Amino acid sequence: MTESEYTYTDSFKVTDDIKQAFDDNGYIMIRKMFDEEEINQMKKVLEDSDMAQKYGYGLPDGQGKQAGLVIWSHPGDDVTGIVSRSEKVVDTCQELLGGGEIYHYHAKFVRKDAYTGGSFLWHQDYGYWYKNGNLFPDLLTIFIPVDISDQTNGCLQILPGSHKCGRIDHFPVAGQNQCDLERVKQIIERHPIKHVEMDPGDALIFHSNVIHTSAPNNSPNRRWALLYSYNLRSNDPVFKHHHPNYTPLEKVPNSAIKECRNYIDFTGKDFLDPSVDKTVKADKGQ
Repeated sequence: MTESEYTYTDSFKVTDDIKQAFDDNGYIMIRKMFDEEEINQMKKVLEDSDMAQKYGYGLPDGQGKQAGLVIWSHPGDDVTGIVSRSEKVVDTCQELLGGGEIYHYHAKFVRKDAYTGGSFLWHQDYGYWYKNGNLFPDLLTIFIPVDISDQTNGCLQILPGSHKCGRIDHFPVAGQNQCDLERVKQIIERHPIKHVEMDPGDALIFHSNVIHTSAPNNSPNRRWALLYSYNLRSNDPVFKHHHPNYTPLEKVPNSAIKECRNYIDFTGKDFLDPSVDKTVKADKGQ
């Protein structure tokens, strides 16, 4: 299997080899894509604003716990929006999807708090997004931890290469949708589980058909992360739903992440009311 791990430098570009690794494995890891100052900028929004209190909810995992979520449609101009519009994020994701124009499909702030953070069941993102009118799986997500993410606090687990299996059946379980576990068991025999341990500022970029899960956080250490999902303009969903149709993305220089001083004004982000998302059953009391 082609190597899929790289270290970020200011000259980082998606080469033919990197694109091939993404196509082969369904993901790439970019270590140190964001430095400590950039991560601290993100934390100021996540820790010091009322975002989670006003717009957060929980997704029951069927095991007595919930994973905390905040989801928004459009980037906005706060730090979390600037990250998703930065050249290094947009250009990298666009090249990995083949070079066609991309747009911000939505973003997530995922909270697995100490001892209480729930699991995400085995799934493909396209298992959900197929139902939203996306005819093709031409989408990806960049996962950026703001805390250490390891096996003790419920890090991501992926099946490298599983995107080549295509979309598999999903079934409602608790508040989520879960892959056909018998099929997952068979796929694991050919595509063993990889525990994706990451430091703050690392970035995992993965295809919408990669099968993945994450365990509950039974540790004393929280596990928070930002996830940005992008769709190709050419894959504009065929009907309106709770995530946006094609909307032009206004890219900004990487330097804007450190220069931004907007930590609390979320104008234009359009936070998701989970009651309109028919693919999940949320607990808004979380």
